[in-house]
Amino acid sequence: MNNTSPWHRSSVHAPLTRREFLWRSGGGLGGIALASLLNHDQLLGGPTTGSAKLPPTRPRAKRVIQLFMAGAASHVDLWDYKPFLEKHHGEKWDPGEAVELFQDGLGSTFASPWKFKPYGQSGKHLSEVVAPLGRCVDDMAFIHNLVGKSGVHSQATLLQATGFLTPGFPGMGCWTSYGLGSLNENLPTFVVMPDLRGMPSNGAKNWDSAFLPAEHQGTLIRVGSENPIEALFPPTDSGYITPQSETDGLAALERLNRIHAAARPGDQRLEARIRTYELAARMQLAAPEALDLSKEPAWIQEAYGIDNSTKKWPSEINAPEETDIMGRKCLTARRLIERGVRFVQIWSGNDNSFPRRNWDSHENIAQDHGPLAMGMAKPIAALIEDLKQRGLLEDTIILWTTEFGRMPCAQGGKGRDHNPFVFTNWLCGGGIRGGITHGESDQWGYKPADRSNITEVYDIHATLLHLLGIDHTRLTFRHNGVDRRLTDVHGEVIAPLLA
Repeated sequence: MNNTSPWHRSSVHAPLTRREFLWRSGGGLGGIALASLLNHDQLLGGPTTGSAKLPPTRPRAKRVIQLFMAGAASHVDLWDYKPFLEKHHGEKWDPGEAVELFQDGLGSTFASPWKFKPYGQSGKHLSEVVAPLGRCVDDMAFIHNLVGKSGVHSQATLLQATGFLTPGFPGMGCWTSYGLGSLNENLPTFVVMPDLRGMPSNGAKNWDSAFLPAEHQGTLIRVGSENPIEALFPPTDSGYITPQSETDGLAALERLNRIHAAARPGDQRLEARIRTYELAARMQLAAPEALDLSKEPAWIQEAYGIDNSTKKWPSEINAPEETDIMGRKCLTARRLIERGVRFVQIWSGNDNSFPRRNWDSHENIAQDHGPLAMGMAKPIAALIEDLKQRGLLEDTIILWTTEFGRMPCAQGGKGRDHNPFVFTNWLCGGGIRGGITHGESDQWGYKPADRSNITEVYDIHATLLHLLGIDHTRLTFRHNGVDRRLTDVHGEVIAPLLA
């Protein structure tokens, strides 16, 4: 990063807490002391088959920010440059095999409506609609040979979020919470920020704890809404709820719950519920401060694309509004992870109104992807640079994902159909080797160039857990006679991605 970057205006380093000191001490006595401290505070995950309480390897990261573009963002329009599509634009597209599409027949070869150019020392080509991320490409690792298992939104979304095509399995953030516990007992371990305009396919099933204890499920925070965390505070018009009555009521509820739990040893559901109530009470003090973006300097808010003026955006959703929406979530994510939240999941593109604005661009790729891509690129670039200048990127993994890609041929002349056969994810920070590309798609961006060498979501999940210090084969929970895990019976750590 050059010295003209706005992030050189200040370097913020919070004083080390006792836990932070022990963490930075690495393995050995520091790691043992940290594990002992967390265990004493009941912050580590519960018993597992092949317990992950003590990470088997020295962790490179301790936090994850997952950026999920719901609806299927097009790899060939954002990250995966295909000169072949430009050369043959408008010609018949024939991959030499039958193609299963979600909606209609094959259209002509369809070049991206945007230009690509190289960035950084790595020379990575990016589309002009994600140009702000060009400043960060040397910190990013792109995976261009990722293969899905379904072209159906609900199944493919679950696969990325939980590792399974069907509901009933814990989200990745739930597994992280279960395996490593909390870094801050006053805030949730796993936070989810949905798109305010709609929920993704499957809704809460993407971050539900399923058969894991309920305390590990994602906590929904609607950044930008008048009431970001529902039911955290009593209604202001109740008239009869006072601070003292609320305290007394919670104390009575806890006593009754404890009596109930004592009569049912081995049932973890009520214990998890009690911990959830306790966390909610502590969040009443901690959450409002963490979510208050007004405490950030104006230049930082501006870098994230946050607009605090009183002007109204035009009725049509445009890039500045999208930037403001994503910017608030990205800045909130930074404030949460620096306060000890371990896993933050940000969703983008769930507007199904008309004209709709989401990544599922069947009708018009330029109309949908343009504002969304420009709206996400500036805030995410700011997030990466902000974390880096604060010393947080080195132990925070950022994962950008979507459920599948889009086809190299046109649909209706301007749109693209679903492509689960190959698409792109990228990662940075937290032990990831930056400035590289892992795997490649074929000349069209239709399938992997080498079909004997593919990447699956299990491999990405295994790599994330590895960087967090966990062997993905050992983080298990016995459910219905089966030792379940995030990666099912699959997954290998992607060694070339590791710094």
